[in-house]
Order: sequence, then structure tokens, then C-alpha cells
Amino acid sequence: MKYTWTTPLVATALAFSAGIACAAETYPSKPIRWIVPYAVGGGSDFLARTIGARLSEIVKQPVVVDNKPGGNTAIGAVETARAAPDGYTVLSADNGTLVFNPALYKNLSYDPARDLAPVTLMGKFPMILIVGPNTDFKDAKDFIAKVKSQPGKYSYASAGAGSPHHLAMELLKERTGMRMLHIAYRGAAPALVDVAGGQLPAMMTDLAAGNAFIKGGKVRPLAVANPARLAQLPDVPTFAELGIQDVEASAQVGMVVPANTPPNVIAELQKHVAAAIKTPEVHNKLVDFGIEPVGSTPQDYAGLIKRESALWQKLIRDLKITLD
Repeated sequence: MKYTWTTPLVATALAFSAGIACAAETYPSKPIRWIVPYAVGGGSDFLARTIGARLSEIVKQPVVVDNKPGGNTAIGAVETARAAPDGYTVLSADNGTLVFNPALYKNLSYDPARDLAPVTLMGKFPMILIVGPNTDFKDAKDFIAKVKSQPGKYSYASAGAGSPHHLAMELLKERTGMRMLHIAYRGAAPALVDVAGGQLPAMMTDLAAGNAFIKGGKVRPLAVANPARLAQLPDVPTFAELGIQDVEASAQVGMVVPANTPPNVIAELQKHVAAAIKTPEVHNKLVDFGIEPVGSTPQDYAGLIKRESALWQKLIRDLKITLD
């Protein structure tokens, strides 16, 4: 007669694996806490609440949005990293959280690669070059030519140092050889007000923040930093169409979970979030707000983060931009 036996360690591992499989089969079986590292009312908050409402209907569990602003998203990121890796705490993470912060801060309170796992890219906020209504720039080419002809004369506004708006303009400057002074604001809204009022001539904005200003004729869009024209601005060319290559920039908001969350739980979560995004009502709401809906796989999102990190972290370090 043959006997089989297992060591306590093997038995524990088998039990743990069985527990993971069981958890995935029943996931989700309780409310999901969705941390948004910004205050109520912004683009990331709108994205989470719009998708979260539909997600709750799909999984038949409450999805509770919990706003944790501060620390350039670090407060929310740290709280997520410390949560149980079971799929019941998720975070809206943007470029700042996953790509910019490691280069902007010497001492960051979390490590996105070590502490967080990607689930899906939910949406993109493509950047748009805008100028004040009374400026004499005919188009984007004219803007670049005039700025280059008088180095240091022109300034530009941004939603804040280290923001996608700031870095998008720095990328355009780097690609074209422009020299401009950066004026950082506390958010896109006050920056837009000053560009519209003529205090500053230009800035990069996303459509969600700038749509009312554009529609009202308070600012003029010159070009979009996107691979294709935006459906909401069909007459505004891309930089590539104007012969200005490699100027693509957007605020990107995805969902991440604590590291060590089981892959099958992540896959289940991604499936439900992507389904929510593809719902016509949710999709249309996001587009109307100025968001490009995505819903990528965890693998595709991880690849995007890697590519974005290579581009933006080099730019940040080359320009010696720090927020410490």
C-alpha cells in the first residue's frame, strides 16, 4: 500500500490556493470601496462615479466612492497599497500616481511598481493647445513660429507643476525648440480664466476642463496632442497633421489594486469594469464630458504604464522638474 503525505508548508500553500480560487469564484460578494485621490467634482471623480454606478448594477454589490485628496494623489495611493489584496479596495490612478510622481519626488511614500497592480485604463483626457481669444496666433504653426522668434517673451499657464497640462506643454517645447516661462496655477479652472482674460497667452488643457471655455469662444483651440482628431473638435488638427511629430499627451485615469491581488480576481474585476464602460449610457456620458473611454486589459495597461514612464520620467529628469 502506498501512502501520500504533505508537509505543513505544502498543505498551507494548497489551502491558500484553494482560498484564492474560491474567492475568485464568488467575487465580488461584498461592497467595493473605490478610492479617488481627488476632491469631489473633478474629472477623476466624475469618471469613478459614472462607471461605479453601472459597475454596482453589474456585480449586484454596492460600489462606494471614497474621496481621499492630497499629496499629489499619494494619500490615496498609500491607503490602497496598505489595503487587503482581495479586490475590494480599488484606486483611480492617473499619470501622476503611476508615472510622474516617481520622477517628481525624491522620497515618495509608495512605489507604484511594487505596491500597486494595474486593472484597466478607464479613460483618457487628451491635451489641447489653446490660446486667448484676442491673441494674434493664426494657428499652431504660427504660434510655434512666433514663440520661437522671441525666446522667453511668452509665458504659459498650467493646472499645476507636474500636472499632465504642464508636462504636455514641456513636451511640445522640447519637440519644437520653444522657450516659454511656466506659470503654475492651483487647478485648470483658474488657469483657463486667466488665459481667457488675456493675462497669459496659452496653455494645454483637457476637453473636460476647457470645453465650456472653447464652446463659449473664450479660448481658441489650435491643435490636439492626440493620434486622431477629437470627435468634439473635428476642425482642430492634431500636431502630427501639422508636421509636428511625437507630441501626444493626455491625462490617463486607470484602476489599480493592491499588489498581490490574485490575477483571477483582477481579471474578474477588469471584465466587469470594461463591461460598465462599454454600456452605451456610460460611454456616451464619458464622451460628452470630454473623456475618451478605453477599458483595456491589465496587460495592455501595464504596457502603457511602462511606455509612458520611459517617455515622461526622462523628460522630467532632463528638465530637472522636482516637487520636493
